[in-house]
Amino acid sequence: MGDPREPPEGTPDGGSGNEDEYRSVVFDESFVRAARIQELSARERLAGSFGRATRPKVRLGPFGTVPRQALALLLLILMAFAAAVYFGVSSPKGTSARPEGSQLTVSLVALSPASAVRPVADPANPFAALAAGYGDGTIGLNTPAGASTEHFSRVEVSKALDTVQRYLVASSLAPTALVQGATADVRAFVTPGEQAQFDASVAQPVDDRHHAVTGWVVRFDPAQVALATDTVKVIGAMRVDEADSGTLQITTDHTFVYALRQAGAPAGAPVTLETVRRELTFQFDRIDLGAAQLRLVDAVVQAGPEPCTTSMAGFLQPVLATPQGTQVPGPAALDPGNHAHPAWQVCGVLAGS
Repeated sequence: MGDPREPPEGTPDGGSGNEDEYRSVVFDESFVRAARIQELSARERLAGSFGRATRPKVRLGPFGTVPRQALALLLLILMAFAAAVYFGVSSPKGTSARPEGSQLTVSLVALSPASAVRPVADPANPFAALAAGYGDGTIGLNTPAGASTEHFSRVEVSKALDTVQRYLVASSLAPTALVQGATADVRAFVTPGEQAQFDASVAQPVDDRHHAVTGWVVRFDPAQVALATDTVKVIGAMRVDEADSGTLQITTDHTFVYALRQAGAPAGAPVTLETVRRELTFQFDRIDLGAAQLRLVDAVVQAGPEPCTTSMAGFLQPVLATPQGTQVPGPAALDPGNHAHPAWQVCGVLAGS
């Protein structure tokens, strides 16, 4: 019996049967993968939807052959890169780039004595003749309690006031800074954006309104001056406000009185009172508050008795009294038309002796 798959008449002459008839059709692997069979639902079969058995493949141009997982990953990377660029060039509302460079402006005013400088009556009690109202050290700073402002909380204001108080102690009351030349404790409070200016002021002080170290710290030349007592009398106050919505500002205005004698002088040697007024303006952003650092942006320093002819940029230069009294020439007349003299370098007259 013949093969039932063969036609009754037999295989046509010259033909090769069913096998040869479809030999030219090649179902390679890529063709099979590209063909997506769509299984029709019962409703589609009843409705006679037999027009198309495959679902068309969506083409995405050059990305058409990329697997969907890889395409999704590429899209996520592009979105992350776009976000990084956006946030890198866009500052959040209410913030700005942190200040750098020479931010502190310093005004130094020497106060020349109106008469001969005489020593205190009792070296063991040098502040006996001082007016009422002065306190010892930090008591005289009169640091207020923190209170919230429009954009800063009570806790943030309290942190700023505490940082300012500790800075004033390090820069105006500590003997290591006053007569030992130490500056590291003061520098620790300075923000990174101002540290280069601070370092330049210490290394090469000059009265150019930006690089006088005495704008940052009260200091006397240890080769010339010694403290008769570590006690410093202080009177003054602090004021809190805002420079802008992201900047807290504290202004301090204090007068410090120091009891000084000649370096190397024995106990009982003449003691002179040096008076220094410091009006300082500090600013804080929230990064400064978190780091307990500050930006000192303005310093006005009046000191006397001081000679008008000596620079105060590196050290304050007090006139020390002798038993007979020390006479110092008064300030010279200033000619406003003489532009060879810097306008900010002025000398006043110290009230009293």
